[in-house]
Amino acid sequence: MSASLIGTNSSKLQVSEFILMGFPGIHSWQHWLSLPLALLYLSAIGANILILFTICQDSALQKPMYHFLGILSVVDMGLATTIMPKILAIFWFDAKVISLPECFAQIYAIHCFVGMESGIFLCMAFDRYVAICHPLRYPSIVTNALILKATLFMVLRNGLCVIPVPVLAAQRNYCSRNEIDHCLCSNLGVTSLACDDRRPNSICQLVLAWLGMGSDLSFIIWSYTLILRSVLKLNSAEAASKALSTCSSHLILILFFYTVVVVISVTHLAETKAALIPVLLNVLHNIIPPFLNPMVYALRTKELRVGFQNVFCLSFEKRPWRTCP
Repeated sequence: MSASLIGTNSSKLQVSEFILMGFPGIHSWQHWLSLPLALLYLSAIGANILILFTICQDSALQKPMYHFLGILSVVDMGLATTIMPKILAIFWFDAKVISLPECFAQIYAIHCFVGMESGIFLCMAFDRYVAICHPLRYPSIVTNALILKATLFMVLRNGLCVIPVPVLAAQRNYCSRNEIDHCLCSNLGVTSLACDDRRPNSICQLVLAWLGMGSDLSFIIWSYTLILRSVLKLNSAEAASKALSTCSSHLILILFFYTVVVVISVTHLAETKAALIPVLLNVLHNIIPPFLNPMVYALRTKELRVGFQNVFCLSFEKRPWRTCP
C-alpha cells in the first residue's frame, strides 16, 4: 500500500489511489462471476440498442410512451457502462487500482444515471395517468415539446443535484486504508475509508435520495392511485383490463427498481456482517434494470413485439433469397 500513499509530512499520509478488491469474502473465486456479468452486460446493451432501433424505424411506435422508453434505454446503457467495464477489468486483468478522480467521477455517474432512471419512471407514470384519466386531452398535453422539456429537466436536475456527493467525498481525508471491499466506487464504501468525520456525506446522500427518488416515488404512487380510481369507475371489465395492461410493464419495473433501492439502503444502515449482500445487490441494481427493462416491455407490449417483427422482416426482405411471411 506504500506505493499508493503520498507523504505530506512525517506524521501524515494521503491516499493517492484506491484498490477495488471485488466481492468481499469470495476474492479467491469471484472471477467465475465474470461470465454471467459479462453476458448480462452484453445482453443489456444489445437489447436496448434493439429497442432504440425499433422505435426509430417503426412509425407505429412514434408515440410518447415509446419515446420515454427510448430515453430509458439510453439511460440504462449509460448506467451499465459506468460500472461493468471496470468490474470485468478487475476480474479478467486484475486491474484493481483506480485513481481518486476516476473513483469520484464514477460515484457521480452512478448517482446521476440512477436518479435519471427514477425520473424517467416518473415521466412514464405521468404519461399513463394522462392517457387513462384524460384520454381526450392526451394529444394536447403529452407533446414532443413536453417530452423534450421533461427529459432536459431530468438531466439537469440529476446532473446538478448529485454534484455535492462526489465533492464531499473528495474533501474527506484518506490517510490510512485504500482497499475498498467493493467492485465499484460507491459513496458509502469510499467514505468509510476516511480518517475524518463522514457524517456530512451520509446526510447529504440521504437528503438527496429523499428529495430526488423519494419525491419521484411519491408522485408515481399518486399517479397510479388516480389511475386505479379511474379504472375502477369503468363499467366495462374488458376496458378496465386493457387500461391496466398498458401499465403492467411499467409497474413491474418500478417495483423491482425501488424495492432493490430500499433493500440496499436497509442493509447499509443495518451494517450487516454479511458484507457480500449489500455489495452484490449494489452491483446487480446497476446491471439488472438495464437488462430487465427491454425484456419486460418486449414480452408484455404487443406493439413493440410487432415492431420487432417489422424490423426483422424489413431486414430479411432486403435479402433476395429470403422472404418474410
